[in-house]
Amino acid sequence: MAEPLTLSRDQVRRIDQLAVDEFGLPGIVLMENASRQLADHAERMLRDMDRRHALVVAGGGNNGGDGFAAARHLDNRGFDVTIVRTKPADSYTGDARTNLDTCCAMGLNIVTEPVDGADLIVDGLLGTGLTSDVRGDAAEWIGWINRQPAAVLAIDTPSGLDCDTGEPLGCAVHADETVTFVALKKGFAQPGASAYTGVVHVADIGAPSALIARVAGE
Repeated sequence: MAEPLTLSRDQVRRIDQLAVDEFGLPGIVLMENASRQLADHAERMLRDMDRRHALVVAGGGNNGGDGFAAARHLDNRGFDVTIVRTKPADSYTGDARTNLDTCCAMGLNIVTEPVDGADLIVDGLLGTGLTSDVRGDAAEWIGWINRQPAAVLAIDTPSGLDCDTGEPLGCAVHADETVTFVALKKGFAQPGASAYTGVVHVADIGAPSALIARVAGE
């Protein structure tokens, strides 16, 4: 059996960019595909627990955008959804801002402070681009997530985990499951990384397979 494909953060970033530039796939389409896969796994986890309440912790970048979009889908499927927006609304741009605006138009419950009592926390705080130690508010949010009794589903990589080394950058979320996009990240295979990622699911977001193979071979 072939070894599963693993990619670095730079390779995944390059695939995302070339999917837009060479293949004409809008970034918001990739985000929508990612969010549907994420919502599928969140729904399964909630149904396995026979629970209803999902708390989406949305950071400032595309991970937050994925979280906003997944919250829309979970709300449409009848789940109780609360979004914690950890950054000022006017700091969100591009596809993430589009999905935030849609969540607002839908009347989803959006708060800016921690909320106890969730059955599932969707970790969209920090993404694969993180390369330096987590500090300040982000570190406090990670600590809060790790103290909750709820199950945790991480978006792409657990917040605070270096996806190339598999090491926490100061601190990192301990997820029960991680939905990672395009391919496994290089660091996930390193000793100790599974304590943060939990069970990892690779989600297809629509990037052309020929592009993925080309970048993987570079």
